[in-house]
Amino acid sequence: MNQNELVHRQQWFVNQRFGMFIHFNSATFQFADTEIEDWEYGHENNNEPRRYIFDPKDWNPVELDCTQWAQAAKSAGMKFAAMTAKHHEGFDLWPSRYTDHCVKNAADQRDVVQEYLTAFRNEGIEAGLYFSMLDLHHQINRKKCTPEDKEFIKNQLEELLTSYGDIPFLIIDGWNAHWGGPNYDDLPFEEIDEWVKRLQPGCLLMNISCETNLNHTDIVFYENAAGQEVDDTFNGPGASCNILTKTWFWRTTDTSMELRSVNWVMDKIHDTNKHNVSFLLNGAPNQRGLLDMNVLERFKEVGTRYMQAPELTEIPEGWMYRA
Repeated sequence: MNQNELVHRQQWFVNQRFGMFIHFNSATFQFADTEIEDWEYGHENNNEPRRYIFDPKDWNPVELDCTQWAQAAKSAGMKFAAMTAKHHEGFDLWPSRYTDHCVKNAADQRDVVQEYLTAFRNEGIEAGLYFSMLDLHHQINRKKCTPEDKEFIKNQLEELLTSYGDIPFLIIDGWNAHWGGPNYDDLPFEEIDEWVKRLQPGCLLMNISCETNLNHTDIVFYENAAGQEVDDTFNGPGASCNILTKTWFWRTTDTSMELRSVNWVMDKIHDTNKHNVSFLLNGAPNQRGLLDMNVLERFKEVGTRYMQAPELTEIPEGWMYRA
């Protein structure tokens, strides 16, 4: 992808404006009733032993309905979505040929990646994927990323980018981050970027990289829920994400908790969009594979207020380019 093509794709993404982040993976079952939130940070960062080993047989979302998620996104006015095909624990929501730690050995063996993509495409929503470079199960982390590990990552990315049709963007996480994951010396960004573009030339590679430049990403990605705010001088292209609840993955307390308000959501969208940053709002399905009623209602309320910002037809002054 040359510079002009990249800018065209970045402009396309910025014009999406508002989307859905779907955190749904092993953590949904592992941590719903524990003091751990989302993943075992201490194992990766403080040399603590793993306390929550995930057994694929525990994956059993018996009422999984990705169409419900897609219709909720549409009701909010969302134009794009991303789902955690693989999170930091290392469990795959597709039947990977390269590991047994995936849905092919689960109690419920449905290919969640396929069902998600089909449902969102059917609703006219641009559907991308999230993939974690940090993998606790396969021990790909800040201490170890061997040539064999790198080949494993590339093989899995090839599965996702050759088995499911057009993937407009891929969100990568747990890579050279201050809180963990393999580093760029062991796993160069340029090598993975070239691999992704070879498989799907138009696929944007968005790296939740904790950097405010385009050296290691196609889109500057602010993890707003972790306190990363868009700088006042930034003018695109960017993405930002946040949560309605306390954590990214569903917890038993989510069902009855008071979610963040519609006003809060509208402020987030407005504050990011004015800097040419598209905003992702998280929706975390429960252990049955459904969004809770309070989330469905909040999404609908957002949809009654949301008006998409005017389309960006020209690249503005201050737009960031890759060196």
